[in-house]
Amino acid sequence: MRFIPAVRVAIAIAAAAALAACASMKLPGFLHLPARGAAQPVDQPPQAMQQTQEALGPDAHSYARPAEARVTHVGLDLKVDFERKVLSGRATLDIRVAPGGRQLVLDTKGLFIEHVTIAGREAPHVLGAADPILGQPLTIDLPAGARQVVIEYETSPSAGALQWLSPEQTAGKVQPYLFSQGESILTRSWVPTQDSPGIRQTWSARITAPAALRAVMSGRHLTSDGEAAGAGWKAWRFDMDKPVPPYLIAIAVGDIAFQSTGPRTGVYAEPSVLPLAASELVDMGKMVDAAEALFGPYRWDRYDVLILPPSFPYGGMENPTLTFATPTILAGDRSLVSLIAHELAHSWSGNLVTNANWNDFWLNEGVTDYFENRIMEKLYGTTRATMLETQGWQGWMEAIQDNGGLTGPDTRLQVDLAGRDPDEVDTSIAYAKGSFFLRTVELTVGRERFDAWLRSYFDRHAFQPMTSEVFLADLRENLIKGDAALEARLQLDTWVYQPGIPSNAVEPTSTLFVTVDAMASKFANNLTTASGIYTDGWSTQEWQRFLSALPKDMSRAKLDELERTFHFNETGNSEIRFQWLKLAIAGRYDPAVPSLEQFLTSQGRRKFVTPLYSDLMAQGDWGRPIAQRIYARARPGYHPVTANAADAIVLK
Repeated sequence: MRFIPAVRVAIAIAAAAALAACASMKLPGFLHLPARGAAQPVDQPPQAMQQTQEALGPDAHSYARPAEARVTHVGLDLKVDFERKVLSGRATLDIRVAPGGRQLVLDTKGLFIEHVTIAGREAPHVLGAADPILGQPLTIDLPAGARQVVIEYETSPSAGALQWLSPEQTAGKVQPYLFSQGESILTRSWVPTQDSPGIRQTWSARITAPAALRAVMSGRHLTSDGEAAGAGWKAWRFDMDKPVPPYLIAIAVGDIAFQSTGPRTGVYAEPSVLPLAASELVDMGKMVDAAEALFGPYRWDRYDVLILPPSFPYGGMENPTLTFATPTILAGDRSLVSLIAHELAHSWSGNLVTNANWNDFWLNEGVTDYFENRIMEKLYGTTRATMLETQGWQGWMEAIQDNGGLTGPDTRLQVDLAGRDPDEVDTSIAYAKGSFFLRTVELTVGRERFDAWLRSYFDRHAFQPMTSEVFLADLRENLIKGDAALEARLQLDTWVYQPGIPSNAVEPTSTLFVTVDAMASKFANNLTTASGIYTDGWSTQEWQRFLSALPKDMSRAKLDELERTFHFNETGNSEIRFQWLKLAIAGRYDPAVPSLEQFLTSQGRRKFVTPLYSDLMAQGDWGRPIAQRIYARARPGYHPVTANAADAIVLK
């Protein structure tokens, strides 16, 4: 149901007031105490300000009933079995039960539940019917006074959150590797908990793994070298004393080494990758300093990055204290480090203040995209930041076309994901449109005023879930402050609830891109040769722009000339190679097919993989056989997130 703007504002503000009143009354379901074993987090807002998922409404992608009983802490004790490709052990859940609460409902997917006990006694429980997207609810009957539930279980070898790599799929080629990817709703495939981003939980873990390997997780590392845990095994301990959404509980186990890049930053990677990774990410400490100067203290102690094997499906994943990142960002010239700025920015927008449900995914990614650009501007200057912003606009325009045009419902910021997998709508809309929304507010009210509001927003809502309605209510109360003319200029509801491009959106212009576009036009129109294009000092962003600006019907002779001059088939820069391969596919350029096959079989980043398969399939008799041949070889090495998306393209 949609309300006219004035009514929606009143409802959102009334809801916020009701939350405060309920919290002050200490009604059931509100978390009134600090996380177990933890002091109140620095800058945590007053208790009367806190929101909870049960107050903000149900999450369509979780079976949980947190108003009746909610998980507050997850304690894991798991053993890593590479031979069987399973994790096995127990999860000890601290719970808060409302008066009269009789059942705890958890999210699971593919878990084998062996025992459920409360106070040492078997607890009646049932696994409900399986849903292909949501998995199965685990409903546990609670005796009076229940405060902790112990679940002994084992994961499935096909758990969606876990990827088990053979030694051949790693850089070192000697040891196996395991990593997790919980976003959006995959944590339930390896941890039985309430898997909703609005149900924040602290956690701790003891991970037993083969002694030759190292375990790392997205929390404090309490053991540096592991503890003996029987012949051939070591145990590693971790904890997270700040409440986080479950999708941010992450693990990796493999031949992993570490190199410091500063007092509170460092890089984990396979030993053969570590020197390049540490060199490429040398500015991480400066990024943290820049982010803090912009929008307040970094609240997560350390900021480290784990460079994963190439099958990782995303560019990066913002797991607290330990960003997981793809090796495709290691270009050798630090030109792709904006991805690290993006994941770092999530430490505020996403990790500190989190979308309460996946309909409001933009509150994580759009705010982060804006913040990322501000970090890049502060460290590398306005010229580079403007290029990145211009690329964001181009990505937004392309995403609009891919999602039904200007009237497509998925071009709204708040989307309707009922009955859909949240990963289906993981497009540039949430990122770019959300970023330009905040940029529009900044340009309208002025940077100084906007920055003060955004910093205070992070402080007011630290460690809380967030919805579009509450976000807009905060903007109105703490920035607009009743200024009707300003409200009209900003078009807040149009940005969030309507499809397409609001009329006050301002397209950025990069003067460097204007020059690049002119060069592309001259080459396409035979006014210059490839060797006549002055490319000295071009950044990755300029090369990307050049290739994307060329017409898609380039002749074989023109493509030959580009390849002879610039050797795109051999470049190690993944972003440039991706743009080149898209152009080559459009031109049915056979000399690029070996490069295409190597690219698609050597990494599994969904951003690169699915568009290339889609382009190949669109080329009919020429491209379809190539796509099917490459995919048959490449699919076993892809993460399920990538494979599921590519299946829908190649196997349809």
